Amino acid sequence: MNLDKILAISGKPGLYVLKVQTRTGFVAESLTDGKKITVNLKSNVSLLSEISIYTYEGEKPLTEVMQKIATKENKGQAISHKEDNATLSAYFKEILPDYDEERVYPSDIKKVLNWYNTLQAKGLVTDLAPAAVEASEEAPVAEEKPKKAPAKKAKAKKEE
Repeated sequence: MNLDKILAISGKPGLYVLKVQTRTGFVAESLTDGKKITVNLKSNVSLLSEISIYTYEGEKPLTEVMQKIATKENKGQAISHKEDNATLSAYFKEILPDYDEERVYPSDIKKVLNWYNTLQAKGLVTDLAPAAVEASEEAPVAEEKPKKAPAKKAKAKKEE
């Protein structure tokens, strides 16, 4: 699951895909209705790939949590984010048993499930992320080509 260009914009419902970066901000397309909006740099925007969930051992990237939901649901829809808090907490406990219940609020669980269901409805729930991680871990570092230093420009001599 690739969340690199998926955005959550504060004050705007749903998720957006980053389309074009501009001088004053960027253009994003809504995953819900396909409408494009311009977002300035002052807006509070979060990339889903940068979000983590608190656990007792540290933080778990949202990509891993979404992958666990996809595995549990066999890439199908998860439970509705409109369920009661006890049901949501029990469901989230199945997916991420060590999540920090004091720092992860029911509203956070609702967001994660709502985002997952939105991505699943658009067909964006795939196995891309784990394969990409494995490929980058297996790639030997020694094969990288050394970068060439830029050629120095010859200085023009001044004639006096």
